[in-house]
Amino acid sequence: MTLLAEGDFIYPFVPNALFYLFATLTCVFAVAVLFTSNIVRMAFYLTLSLGATAGLFMVAGAQFVGAMQFMIYVGGTLVLLIFGVMLTAQQRFVSMKTSAADWVLAAGVGGALFVLLVYAAISVPSWGESNPHLRDIAAAEARAETP
Repeated sequence: MTLLAEGDFIYPFVPNALFYLFATLTCVFAVAVLFTSNIVRMAFYLTLSLGATAGLFMVAGAQFVGAMQFMIYVGGTLVLLIFGVMLTAQQRFVSMKTSAADWVLAAGVGGALFVLLVYAAISVPSWGESNPHLRDIAAAEARAETP
């Protein structure tokens, strides 16, 4: 049973609206992690981004994966990160500065990975067509179930 199945709502747009909400929050807080120099705020934004990712899994019907995402990443890893920063920090606020060379390197690597992913997605010959072999298997299973 999925938590947010289409038939469970009076308004069928609710699962789609929740999906777009959680996807937007995930992206916004991930970008906030990139552009924040205070490491404690980075950890907080990362917590919110991973929490929204757990919400995406919940909306998609994968409640176990969403719960594990929340418990392991949000509950465990980030708490460890925050306490590690708080216990080892010598100053009141730890701040990370990124040089221009680091931004250029990151943009180059990220751009190369993006191009690779777009190429992989475009190189799939038939997105909309079903596999004839799988269609034959499904037809055989349907015939076998019919009395």
